[in-house]
Amino acid sequence: MNPQTWEKDVAGIESGGYLLYDSTKPMPKSRFREDITVIGVPLTAICNGEYSDPRQRQLFKNIMYLGALCALLDMDVAVIEQLVREQFKSKEKLIDANLHALHLGRDWALQNLQCPIGLRVRHAKAVGDRIFLEGNSAAALGAVYGGATVCAWYPITPSSSLADAFAGHCRRLRIDGGSKRNKFAIVQAEDELASIGMVIGAAWNGARAFTATSGPGISLMQEFLGLAYFAEIPAVIFDVQRAGPSTGMPTRTQQCDLVSCAYASHGDTKHVLLFPEDPAEAFDFAADAFDLADRLQTPIFVMLDLDIGMNHRLCRALTWDDRRKYDRGKVMTAADLEAGKDFGRYLDVDGDGIPYRTYPGTHPSKGSFFTRGTSRDRYARYTEEGAPYADNMQRLLRKFETAKDLVPRPLQANAAKPTKYGVIYYGSTSPAMDEAIHMIEERGHSLNRLRVRAFPFHSSVTNFVGDHDFVFVVEQNRDGQLRSLIVNECSIDPVRLVPILHYDGTPITARFISRAIADHLDALKVTPLRKVVS
Repeated sequence: MNPQTWEKDVAGIESGGYLLYDSTKPMPKSRFREDITVIGVPLTAICNGEYSDPRQRQLFKNIMYLGALCALLDMDVAVIEQLVREQFKSKEKLIDANLHALHLGRDWALQNLQCPIGLRVRHAKAVGDRIFLEGNSAAALGAVYGGATVCAWYPITPSSSLADAFAGHCRRLRIDGGSKRNKFAIVQAEDELASIGMVIGAAWNGARAFTATSGPGISLMQEFLGLAYFAEIPAVIFDVQRAGPSTGMPTRTQQCDLVSCAYASHGDTKHVLLFPEDPAEAFDFAADAFDLADRLQTPIFVMLDLDIGMNHRLCRALTWDDRRKYDRGKVMTAADLEAGKDFGRYLDVDGDGIPYRTYPGTHPSKGSFFTRGTSRDRYARYTEEGAPYADNMQRLLRKFETAKDLVPRPLQANAAKPTKYGVIYYGSTSPAMDEAIHMIEERGHSLNRLRVRAFPFHSSVTNFVGDHDFVFVVEQNRDGQLRSLIVNECSIDPVRLVPILHYDGTPITARFISRAIADHLDALKVTPLRKVVS
């Protein structure tokens, strides 16, 4: 808290809540509220009496504050002491000094305040088998397990820790046991445009490659993404979304890149997007993305956001089946070419829209050795004739239809009793939505839920909307981008989709969702007044 934000901070406290502040400088009662409990601890005065160094005064004040909280909330001081020792284990000289500051704050509170207050922190064992993990680290590990060997990236908040984590995982898991040589390549490019170019080049040559970026990086990658789509080259892009546009709020979260990724590049393009809800799904979807990229021969976007990527979350333990085989898709071998199989790089032989490809150098004289982003016929012969171009574009649409049955399907949860209202949500909104549904039920409403996990949308999305009078679409952006995609791709009447939008950069809360949806539902239950006939 500081003078510039004091009024806003005090106004944001729930009625009946507590305000703990540095009471070294007396504050008039007019700066507080009657409906909250105010607790003052003279942290600055204690620091000034104990320390002469200005830097120590500032640093140790935070630890004293923790000590006061420890007493006020009846926290186990031994646990806090252990955490301090773990935090400063590499700087042992700081341990005793921080423990001293901790007890300064705790002792003052015990001697001068009524401890504990009405709120308590107690031990609990509700974690079970869940783990505490960041989404970026989980996604990076999923990339390793998914067979990625190449990462080309340019630093940008909040995605940089994903590339860093990949490097750390590779140093543990991708070192050859015999030669001790690296079995991976990580390149920090000069910008995002170069990074996606390197990924496409590596993937064209058969490597599983990816980049990690955020919204501004996606903007710079547009032309190369169109090349990968049209030349049909697998690539994986982790988009850790932040608040935009432009620089926006780089340290805040949003789900605001859906449209820019779904239709990335100029011309008619459609890309596959995956929407993990937590670090566990970030791991799963990261690994799946490389299979999908190879199977569909196209870029795959894993749509994380700052809330998932950089925050630690409790999630189920990560699992992996060692019997799992990588899906490299339709790859024609040298033996196939030698046997005289008909190879047309853009030839659809079975109606799924996906052609066969060859890795460069598969055969000394047959197969593909080069590619480019110009129009061509089924055998990769350059042409600007309309009919071959239209034929190719229609095949790409068939491939997009094929993707609907390959990507993770939506998950539906129905209310305990029949209802004509539903809600669609995705990604990091999930935990808040899971909590909000109970709050909505307490207000007397029932709601069926559908968590969308990928684009293109499975047919169950259209069916879900069709089964309800109104469907709320909950997302964290201003323009209702998921709602727009559903309207556009599923030919849905937009009136039936009610946007519930949260976009101030903070993670969406159950309270926000429940209030917004329940207020809508309350309005639908209002019965108009009728004139009484006497």
